[in-house]
Amino acid sequence: MTDGTREADREVLRPHAEQEYAQELARLAELDERPRPPGWKLSPWAVTTYLLGGELPDGTVVTPKYVGPRRLVEVAVATLATDRALLLLGVPGTAKTWVSEHLAAAISGDSTLLVQGTAGTPEEAIRYGWNYARLLAEGPSERALVPGPLMRAMRLGAVARVEELTRIPSDVQDALITILSEKTLPIPELDTEVQARRGFTVIATANDRDRGVNELSSALRRRFNTVVLPVPASAEDEVEIVSRRVAQLGRALELPDASTGLAEIRRVVTVFRELRSGLTEDGRTRLKTPSGTLSTAEAISVITGGLALAAHFGDGSLRPGDIAAGLQGSVISDPVSDRVVWREYLETVVRDRPGWRDFYQACRDTAL
Repeated sequence: MTDGTREADREVLRPHAEQEYAQELARLAELDERPRPPGWKLSPWAVTTYLLGGELPDGTVVTPKYVGPRRLVEVAVATLATDRALLLLGVPGTAKTWVSEHLAAAISGDSTLLVQGTAGTPEEAIRYGWNYARLLAEGPSERALVPGPLMRAMRLGAVARVEELTRIPSDVQDALITILSEKTLPIPELDTEVQARRGFTVIATANDRDRGVNELSSALRRRFNTVVLPVPASAEDEVEIVSRRVAQLGRALELPDASTGLAEIRRVVTVFRELRSGLTEDGRTRLKTPSGTLSTAEAISVITGGLALAAHFGDGSLRPGDIAAGLQGSVISDPVSDRVVWREYLETVVRDRPGWRDFYQACRDTAL
């Protein structure tokens, strides 16, 4: 990587994983003496180390990208080393997109071969499209063909990513079946086909709560090995995830050091976990649960927003008043029922919790 490239990367708000962690990936590749599947930049062991973090034989420290069960990551990586595609399933905010990006970066060195699933995703996004000016002028030809991310991944022998698979219409989803089973993409207009090179695979993500949007057909489901990513197992794990991600975002946005607001991060995580589970952390009080997901990703957003308030309208130190409005906005998705849940939680749990009086007052002052 040249100095000019590094400088350009620093100007990017959110570099791709292979750019941001280029030095770690390069060092892993240099020291990785284990067998690598065809087309892979790293061995499965090195890919797992890249995701979960660790210390290399030369003392290089690899930062964790995902905090969770090691076995789940090993199963995901082992799946990608076979001829099966990988489906990362979980509730919103369980780092499915984050994990898929870093897996693609470690395996292929390119996480950008991406199809973003929506209700309006056309079949062309899965297969290929056409340059219609050339198509009208020349008719169907290779020059008029516009390859999609999956076709490019097949030609390169790389990892393609499909985000929010269950949001894609069912008939468009099924365009994946031939690609995943035959590793071939027919192009009938040109009487030809694209055959995948070794190293090609697909990582898809889907939310548990979206299973009723567009169910996967049994034929498509069989082409995937499913790994369910859980919510963080403990409050400490979730605090670590939020702190680490907020610190990364803060550096990019030139916000104050997140470590100064660790107490507020713990409070936000505690609130989210208690309202998610419907039970206080001591197990003594049952709570009503709001309609929203209160995911780890939302906790990250609340803290980042609070740091921005502290930086631009405060003294740079994260305080309860900086996070109260964002926290309330996350909890209250339904203006009627969720407001009742939030107020009851504040009065029955937060008000009398030792050391939380300032937090309670800030939330009360902001309450709708």
